[in-house]
Amino acid sequence: MTIRVLVVDDEELVRTGLRLILDAEPDIGVVGTASDGRQAVAEVRRLCPDVVLMDIRMPGLDGLEATRRILTEPDVPPCKVVILTTFDVDEHVYEALRAGASGFLLKDVPADQLAHAIRVAAAGKALLAPSVTRRLIAAFARPAAPAPVPVTGLGDLTPREVEVLTLLAEGLSNAEIATRLFVGEATVKTHVARILTKLGVRDRVQAVIAAFRSGLVSAGR
Repeated sequence: MTIRVLVVDDEELVRTGLRLILDAEPDIGVVGTASDGRQAVAEVRRLCPDVVLMDIRMPGLDGLEATRRILTEPDVPPCKVVILTTFDVDEHVYEALRAGASGFLLKDVPADQLAHAIRVAAAGKALLAPSVTRRLIAAFARPAAPAPVPVTGLGDLTPREVEVLTLLAEGLSNAEIATRLFVGEATVKTHVARILTKLGVRDRVQAVIAAFRSGLVSAGR
């Protein structure tokens, strides 16, 4: 099946370029474009895309608020949002993740990685630029980070699931976790799936945020 994508950017040249890149993929099709956040929300209602490729800085309603509305308003059809921006700013990353975005990429990303991010988001997973992941983890581990808060479901994790969650918070992939724990990658995938279910989160990025917010992972871990 073709992944239906809505491209949102305030620059027409960027929208055109992204459409050309994505339409060249056999399993991806751009069903529409929008030039600001308000138009993006309206187009999601009208077109029901699978994935929205969202810029952040736009006139009027910005991409972060548009993402919040798309992912929380009950009359908006369900979809995934991938943030694509030129602004490599920490606050944007955190706000985008808290708003529920499934990915955060910079506009200098190669075309094949952009297409890969669309596929990952459409599959219900999350993807961050490697530099973004490292900074995200470092920021949540700062001594000045907010005080720990209770996280629903954390107490239901088994000791092994807690171990897997802490390794996720180190930025390890499933394969790397499997090597570290001397288990098969399929076993790790099962643990990750159970962690997401017990914590009530959408993806591994949200699980990592929960680990830091709860204090399970801190600067010393």
